[in-house]
Amino acid sequence: MVKRTLVIVGIAVALVVLGRVGFMVVRMGPRMAWGMLRYDQRKEGDLKVGDRAPDVALVALDGSTRERLAARIGGRPLVLTLGSFT
Repeated sequence: MVKRTLVIVGIAVALVVLGRVGFMVVRMGPRMAWGMLRYDQRKEGDLKVGDRAPDVALVALDGSTRERLAARIGGRPLVLTLGSFT
């Protein structure tokens, strides 16, 4: 009896979870859901505290000028803040 109850509860929980996932896919659209699964491939980095920052080139706000990080690193610390503040 207990085993049967646990199986029924497990099936109910699975249906609720699948229903929520299905609702999210329908709401976002299948292309967006596939894009999230495809492009979200983050991994742990190799940098440690005290390592030099890797040299990268960023596009300036004018859209054509490229700024190199190495050109901005001098005797002072450099802080990059990337993100959206909206």
